Order: sequence, then structure tokens, then C-alpha cells
Amino acid sequence: MKPFIAEPPQHLKVSALAEGDQFLFDPASACAESRRAQLAWGWTSVSARLQVIRRFRLMLAEQAGSVASFAVGESRRSIGEILSAEIIPLADACRFLERRAEKLLSVRRVGRVGRPLWLGGVKALVRREPFGLVLVVAPSNYPLFLPGVQVLQALTAGNAVLLKPGPGGAPACNELARLFNVAGLPASLLRVLPELPESVHAAIQAGVDKVFFTGSAHTGVKILAELAPRAVPSAMELSGCDAAIVRADADLDLAVRALTFGLRLNSGRTCIAPRRVYVTRSVATEFEGRLAQALSACSPVTIEPSLQQRLMPLLLQALSPGAHLLAGEIQRDGRIMGPVVVAGAKPGLPLLREDIFAPLLTVLTVADDEEAVALANDCPYALGSTIFSRDEHQARALATRLNAGVVIINDLIAPTADARLPFGGRKLSGFGLTRGPEGLLEMTTTKVVIERRGKARPHYAPLHPADADLFQQYLTLAHGRNWRQRLASLRKILVNVARRKKS
Repeated sequence: MKPFIAEPPQHLKVSALAEGDQFLFDPASACAESRRAQLAWGWTSVSARLQVIRRFRLMLAEQAGSVASFAVGESRRSIGEILSAEIIPLADACRFLERRAEKLLSVRRVGRVGRPLWLGGVKALVRREPFGLVLVVAPSNYPLFLPGVQVLQALTAGNAVLLKPGPGGAPACNELARLFNVAGLPASLLRVLPELPESVHAAIQAGVDKVFFTGSAHTGVKILAELAPRAVPSAMELSGCDAAIVRADADLDLAVRALTFGLRLNSGRTCIAPRRVYVTRSVATEFEGRLAQALSACSPVTIEPSLQQRLMPLLLQALSPGAHLLAGEIQRDGRIMGPVVVAGAKPGLPLLREDIFAPLLTVLTVADDEEAVALANDCPYALGSTIFSRDEHQARALATRLNAGVVIINDLIAPTADARLPFGGRKLSGFGLTRGPEGLLEMTTTKVVIERRGKARPHYAPLHPADADLFQQYLTLAHGRNWRQRLASLRKILVNVARRKKS
């Protein structure tokens, strides 16, 4: 098959649907067309694919302000926040692939080094090949960065992509598709589906080879149930209810600034934003005072109506045993104004085990690190955790005991956007990885090609009565405790073989 040559087309045709479009395409025919395009793309060299990635990056940088405007959405995020939180990390992800992808996807040769004695003449190749057609289901909170990185890695690995935007994310996803189209990517290699939830079902029914989902655990479980009968693999980046630990030796000003940032960023709509804060008792009063003062300067945010009905009983239950609102307000008409911070909370509250996607913090006082770790790990979600401490050695030791996909020391959220690092959760926060080398390899499937030279195939022969002793002596020769045992086994093997030849 003639390989695809990545060159910008003379006449552009964007495959993405317009924002107001409904289900106007035939999933079966669309998937079939994407698969045909993927066959050529998959045979294209990685360096040729990266030419498209590079052109995409250059245009993303040149048109950054315009691209960011497509991601403002109903939250009315500022262009500056979108540039810093989405565009810059996305461009960095492109450059990471340009520098590392060719080596990461190269064939690994397995030769003589470490080869077992009984496999003489055997050599092998380990290949990383594209799955074929990948479905990327995007969230609504970061409509450029989160799906953008997955699309980049899927295309670099040689896949075709169906991209389903999150609610309100169609303009941003369509703009990504336009930039790729201008960069030279055929429209059939990246199709933007309608925002309708039915798009996911239709794509799975039509037949995809892997699904990358970012969103709530509730929705992720539903998708997994649909994938299971078809044995379609997936990577799930699901909800978080992250913990932050403020040790007695922490820089309290830094911790307060970080947590305020987490509440403010994207109006608290970040999966890895902290929701639970465990503060050592000796500094708890001072910490709460500083946090209250910092939050008093924050602009009030109305919690989304869809969350208020779910959040209200959880808040009332948390406040009843004697806890208090350090920030936020429950108004008479039932509206909840954030950021909401519940201080003096008690362990075991349902609020501490929920994936509330809002500017919300619950502060608990703990006696020491032991109690902090135990409570932090006592949650069905395990996406990320944060530790604030001046003692880096103790903080690193604490990090090893936290059950989370990522642990940050003395910072919050931003370092996870490093293009070199993988990202993923545990437990109800999902499985599989995106970003970094591991995220790129997640877009591939492994093929092993084994070749054996020469004519000797001793394993074809029927078993000899003396073979059991021969195999036992081989085990001692290869894995014995000391050289005396191994030398004795070698002698016995030679005797065994000599006797067999005579007989």
C-alpha cells in the first residue's frame, strides 16, 4: 500500500459537524471511511506523521488567542486562563512528541543478551502498532487540552480518531479539527461527532478498537458496560475527590495560596482539584484563619443548578455535627454560593466520598501523619493527592503511602500538565494512562515477531524417560544457589547426554 504523504491540502474540507447539527451522519459509513484512511496513515513513517504535528503546533501558537476563544463556553473563562491552562500545555505536548515519539514507537530488537540456553538461534522483534480506530470522549471543563493531547498521541501512534466533545465543547473540538486539517491531516482521520450522548453509543455499535474516556465515574461505568460484551479495551480518566495534607511544618501561606488557586481555577471544575484537606491539629486554627481571609477576597460563584440538589443534603449533613462554613453561603432560595469551605468536619461524612465537580473544600483536623494518610486513603476515588511540608524527605516518604495516581509536593494541579509525565487514576478514578511516554504507548498494541534459525528443534522430539532428570539438572545449572551446585549439575547433564547417545 502506498504510504500517506503528509502535505497541506490545496482545498480544505473540515469533517467536523457544525455546532447546531444533530446526528446527521451514518456511523457505519463514517467508521468505514476512517478505517480506510487509517490503513495508509498507519503505514506512514512516524517522522512523516510528526510533520503534521509540528505544523499543528506552529499554527496553534500563531492563532492561540483565536483558538482560545472557542473554549470560553458558558463558564466565561478568561482568554488568559485558557492560554495558560490549555493552549500552552497542548503546544508543549506537541513538542514532546516531536522529540520523543519516534524513539518510543521504534521496534525493539531482542537478541542474544539474556536469552535462555534452550532458545539458541531465536531472535525477536517487539513492535508497537496502532489500534486502528480510536474513540476519544472528551469532558466539558478543558475542551482543548484534555482531548487535544489524546488526539495528538492517537494520531502520532498511527490511529484514526473519532472525537466526541463534552457538553458545550463542540466549538473547541471543531477548531482542533480545523487546525489539523490545515496542517495536512485528511479529514477522515479526525472526525468530530455531535455532542449528543448517543454519539458514543453509535460509535461503539459501529465498531471502534479502543475508547479513551474522560469524565465522571458514573458515566464511565456505563460505557464500560457497553464495551465489555465486545471486549473493546479502554482507558478511563474518571472523577476525583482529591486529598491535601497540611503537615505541622508546612508553609501555611503557600498552602493557602495553593488551595485558593484550586478553588478559583476554572471555577473549581478541575478533576484533580483538592476536595478534602487534612490539617495537623497544631496548625489547624492558624491555617483556617488564613484560608478564610484569603477566600474573603474571592468573587462569589454560583454552584451549577444541576449540582445544587445533590450537594445540599451533603452540606447540611456535614454541618450538623458542629462544623461550620468557613467560606460560601447557602441562601434562602436554595442557591449555594461558592467557593464553599466546610471547616471542623468529622471523618466518615458522605461528603468526603463524593465526586462533587464544584469549588468545594472540606477541612478536617488530624493528630499526625498516620491519621492523615489513613483518612486520605479512605475514599473510593484515588486520582491525586497533595502534601504541604518543608521537610522534603518526610513528604516523599508520605507520598509513597498515599493511594493516588499522582502526588504533588508543595504545589497544586499545574505540574500535572507536564507533557513528559503520564496521568491516570486508581480505584473509581479510573485506569489506563494519558500523556507522557506511557500515554503514547497506551495508543498502541503490541506485536511480537519471533524468528528461529538453524534446524535444531529438540522440543519437537517425544519425551525420553531420562528427560525429567535432565530438566531438573538444567534448572539447577541455570538457577542454582552457588557455583558448586551448578557445576555438579553440568556434569550430570553431560553424563545424561552421553548415555542417551550410546543407547
